[in-house]
Amino acid sequence: MTYLETAEAIAREAGALLLDYFGRVSFELKGDFDLVTAADKASEKLVVERLEKHFPAHSIMAEEGGGHESGSDFRWYVDPLDGTTNFAHGYPIFNVTLALEQAGEMIAGVVFDPTRNEMFRAEKGSGAFLNAGRIHVSKASRLHDSLVSTGFPSQNRHSNANIHFYHQMAMSTHGVRRGGSAAIDLAYVACGRLEAFWEFGLKPWDLAAGVLLVDEAGGTHSTMYGKPHVIGDTTLLADNGLIHAESLALFAELFGGVHRFPLPAIVGEC
Repeated sequence: MTYLETAEAIAREAGALLLDYFGRVSFELKGDFDLVTAADKASEKLVVERLEKHFPAHSIMAEEGGGHESGSDFRWYVDPLDGTTNFAHGYPIFNVTLALEQAGEMIAGVVFDPTRNEMFRAEKGSGAFLNAGRIHVSKASRLHDSLVSTGFPSQNRHSNANIHFYHQMAMSTHGVRRGGSAAIDLAYVACGRLEAFWEFGLKPWDLAAGVLLVDEAGGTHSTMYGKPHVIGDTTLLADNGLIHAESLALFAELFGGVHRFPLPAIVGEC
């Protein structure tokens, strides 16, 4: 099997494992987060074991720390359960994502949503696909006509500046969504369900496969400052390419302390 075919097979197996746990999780019950943690770690163990079997010389960077560094030019980025908070609450937006980097360049990646049986996959230079069909970014050319998405950290939200960007983008676009899974948001940009996704503080495994999907579907990505994005950067903007410059212009204003739209006053009962 190719790298991509192997990644697909592993992601499907891990997705099936997560679905088995998902049916037993109910947030209201005491100890649920132990079960969520168990699902996360079991999924990572499965993925890492399969990768080590197929590619014993490759490095693996995994969210829960189960990977290893081998010094190889090949490195896998693994998020065994992207959307943990959603999973804990029984909210069916989560995924397994794997991406392969060769000598600093992303060459293959998958994002598998087991609740919808949607496998997003891409290989460098070969396009992006959803299950059997090829996908492309949308053709919306203005922020005003765009549906976009973002995310917030599960902890320390009080120190995250993204609320300013959320408000300005909400006022400048057709709407902002916050699905709780960066990899799925990026996959949705790739297939045209969303025009753009931005976020602060993502980890390499959150975005590695997603940015390849966007690029191979005809979109683009950079930092939120407009610089070329590399793994480890703390900001990301990925979109259909047509609204990239307009989005960056809005972000530049915000980084400079300029708000196009003031926050509305809160009006209570008389």
